[in-house]
This record gives sequence, structure tokens and C-alpha cells, in this order.
Amino acid sequence: MSGDRGLEIVDFHLHFRIGADETIRACEHEAGMHPGGDHERSVRAAGAAPYAAQWRRAWSFPDPEPPAERWQDEADRWAEELRTHRISKAVFVTGGGNDSVADVVDRHPDLLLGFAHHDPYGPDAAAELERAVTERGLRGLKLFAPLLRGPLDDPALDPLWGTAQRLRVPVLIHIGHYGSAGGLTFGRYGGPDELARMARRFPELSVVVPHFGVQHVQELFFAAWGCPNILVDTSGSNQWVRWMPYKLTLEDLFRRCYETIGPDRIVYGSDSSWFPRGYVTRYLDDQLRVCRELGMPDDHLRAIFAGNAERLLGLTD
Repeated sequence: MSGDRGLEIVDFHLHFRIGADETIRACEHEAGMHPGGDHERSVRAAGAAPYAAQWRRAWSFPDPEPPAERWQDEADRWAEELRTHRISKAVFVTGGGNDSVADVVDRHPDLLLGFAHHDPYGPDAAAELERAVTERGLRGLKLFAPLLRGPLDDPALDPLWGTAQRLRVPVLIHIGHYGSAGGLTFGRYGGPDELARMARRFPELSVVVPHFGVQHVQELFFAAWGCPNILVDTSGSNQWVRWMPYKLTLEDLFRRCYETIGPDRIVYGSDSSWFPRGYVTRYLDDQLRVCRELGMPDDHLRAIFAGNAERLLGLTD
């Protein structure tokens, strides 16, 4: 049980910070995210800093501190944090590369799981997923669609999707804007139309889209309505609703998602990633409150906050 929340919690979406994630940075470079190199990156970061500080104040979050020098210490800190907040299982969807995140998971296998997160357009991407799952015990694949060098439904990626489908592991695909302020507003590839075409070609592959699809929320709900293997992950502050041209709240997101695809295709995530903020109970409590105020029965709450993740991750029969 998780404190006085009255149900088990399995978190489908966290990030393990391990300094600069070279795996993701390489994908950013290929996508042309920083055409001016390190100088342009530093200028954008400086411009975004006031916005980030304002956001942290609004949410009463402390300033981030650097990750521990030893990844083992960072992993131990996360394990203690999860036990403190009585989170049954947590998935690190990124963590510095497949072997790095697998090492983190192996240190606390009672609590932690991990996803592969290599370049889907890289050489032998399908074989690398097979190795990460069968040899290193990872439970899925995470990718950022805005960083792709080609479309999601490109036949060149079919071996990767086919491998994930055969291994029965989910693919978590971030669509919409990437990064915080100063990040990538749109990707050249990876929109909901590509996602739906890919999902139709691999009907037994579980495709999970985080953050309610960000600015593509309407298109995502339509895609999920048409493809029963598309699921939605609830992770993060979902502050992007403030930038939509129409009024949209966390309650609206849950209500429309629940009414469109039902409780068995909604997966809770927190997007926790850094200390000293640690595990973001604020997001969990807000989401649980909304679901209860919508009158969801206990079995639907159980599915959203634990059961669906357990099924996707192969934790149940």
C-alpha cells in the first residue's frame, strides 16, 4: 500500500540522471536540435533559466542539484525515496544507455525496472533491443519521436517494432514538444498520424504515449480510438495545457481519456527525475484526486495506478 492512498502504486515513467546522457545527446544532434553547437545550447539554456526558476517556484520545487558522482549512490537514494513513499515498482525509461540503466535496475531489482532507449535508426537497433531485453532484463523501449531521423512508420523500423512485438515488451513513444523551455517545439517526424499507421501494422505491440500526447492530445485520442493497442501515460506536470488555444485542465484530460479509451489503457507515471525534489508525490496525489472526484470505481483506480503497468511490464501472468 502507498501511505494512506489506499492502493498500490506502480510508476511507469521516471528518469535516472547520470550526468550528460550521451545516447540522447547523439539523437538531439542528429535531429538538428542545436545547429549552433555548444554555444547555441548555452545561449538557449541561459534564456530558459528564468522560466524554469519561475516554474519551480510555482510548484514549490527546490532547485535541482547535480546527480551523485557515483551512480550507485544515486540509485540507492532513489530506492530509499521509493520505499519512503511506498511505491511498489518504478520504471526508469532513460538512464544513460541500456547497460547503464540495466546496472541501476540490477542494484535494486525488488523496486526498479528499466527500458532500453537507443537510437531506433541506429545500426542493429532491433538486435540491440533483443539483447537489452533477453540479456539485460529491460522491460520495454523508450524513444523521443521529435528526435527521429525518419518517420515512425518507415519500413526501415519494422524489424525494431517486430522485435518488440515478438518479445511482448511495450514501446513508450514521446510525441509533441521535447525538453523544457528552450527545447524543441516540433519534430520533423513522429506525429500522431505516423504513430497510428505504425500501430495498425503491429496490432499486438503495446504503444504507450506519455504526457497525454502533449500538444497532440486531440489527435492522440483519435489515434487511440482507432488503434486498441495505443495507450496513454499520464506522467509529468502536464503544464502544457496552459499553452493550448482552448481551456484544458488535468480533470479534462482524465475525463476525455477515460471516456474515449477506458481505464485499461491509461497508465500512471510521475516523470520524477532529480533531487532534492525526489519522488513527485504532488503529481501522484493530484492525479489520484482527479480520478476519485470523477467517481472512478476502485478496480479502475487499481488498473490505472498499478495493474496496467504490471500487465505491460510482464509482472502478471
